Amino acid sequence: MLTHPKASLLAKALAVVVSATFLAGCGAGGGGTEKGTESPGTGSTKKAQKTQKAQFTLPAPTGKYEVGTKSIHLVDEGRQDPWKPDRKRETMINVWYPAKDADRYPLQPWVPAGAQGAVDMMVAPAGVPKGAVDWAGAKTSGHVGAPQPAGKWPVVLYSPGLGGQREGGTVLVQDLASHGYVVVTMDHTYETTVEFPGGRVETPVHIPKEQLGKAADARVSDTRFVLDELGKRGWNLDKVGMFGHSFGGFTAAEAMLQDKRIDAGMNLDGHLFTEFGDVAKRGLDGPFFLYGRQDKTKSGKVVDHSPFTSLDPTWGLFWKNQKAPKKYAVLANSQHQSFTDMQVILPQLTKPLGLKAGQWAGAIGTIDPQESIKKQRTTVLDFFQASLS
Repeated sequence: MLTHPKASLLAKALAVVVSATFLAGCGAGGGGTEKGTESPGTGSTKKAQKTQKAQFTLPAPTGKYEVGTKSIHLVDEGRQDPWKPDRKRETMINVWYPAKDADRYPLQPWVPAGAQGAVDMMVAPAGVPKGAVDWAGAKTSGHVGAPQPAGKWPVVLYSPGLGGQREGGTVLVQDLASHGYVVVTMDHTYETTVEFPGGRVETPVHIPKEQLGKAADARVSDTRFVLDELGKRGWNLDKVGMFGHSFGGFTAAEAMLQDKRIDAGMNLDGHLFTEFGDVAKRGLDGPFFLYGRQDKTKSGKVVDHSPFTSLDPTWGLFWKNQKAPKKYAVLANSQHQSFTDMQVILPQLTKPLGLKAGQWAGAIGTIDPQESIKKQRTTVLDFFQASLS
């Protein structure tokens, strides 16, 4: 069972951030394309092995629109990679959008077959045996390359936790798209395993806590570059939001502070590091939402991750300094990974893998998974509908 250390505040915050390495994304890449081009492909030609592996499904979106998706390979010719300075910075993104006539187009796998080994490594600390789950067998609701109806759709960016891939937020992302949003998920290369065109895979580098500021800067630069590229490709940037999980929530806040194109933001259980950023000390000029878990002290007392408890003083500092509308909510009986796809995936693995009841409580809490996802979808959608209308 995954638990969070109860040492210093920074140590605990880092533990929560780094836990994303194991569970937040669980996948590599979402599609291969030519440099700077778009493609309906998923970047892997390998087929999932037809063995008796544990299966899982993702809940269908709730909106009135069908969902399309496409993968895009981006290279920032004006920036060297901060982790490998001999290379230009590159990343993979997926665009999820309202679609029409989507049934004629294939569904995108949750992860490509070639990424299953990387997923196994990430979830091993949670007790999932290597090779026991058919990670690539699950399908998203995104129809690869389906056409998009005419119209201007608000754009929402999604950033995963440290070490997590962009696939980790698929349940929330595809639901937003089904309600009339263009949602862009991004990988932050060399924090995580990323599959590029032609099957090329880039693996993570070691990032010590002293370099989390460097990671934050790289993420904000990635975000601004992605917005630039979306504009060049004709996506409407009149209304832009951003949300993220864990370090991705911190990324959303810092990016919103530095880029005025982002009108509203949301942080899913992410510590707002005052050592590596300014947003908690300065606040924001646009609406922002803090969405937190519940945690337990050594004595077993339940503590909310909110601006009004001692669990995370950076939330209280931000709340005090926030200039524009602000909201917060706490997801009862949840844990840090409740805000990722693992909320619905892990419980489905308990019986087929013969694991103990409560195996996942340290990662996803004890909340009913369906109730959790319903509440999260409603909260995220309501906020962006109110903030980007």
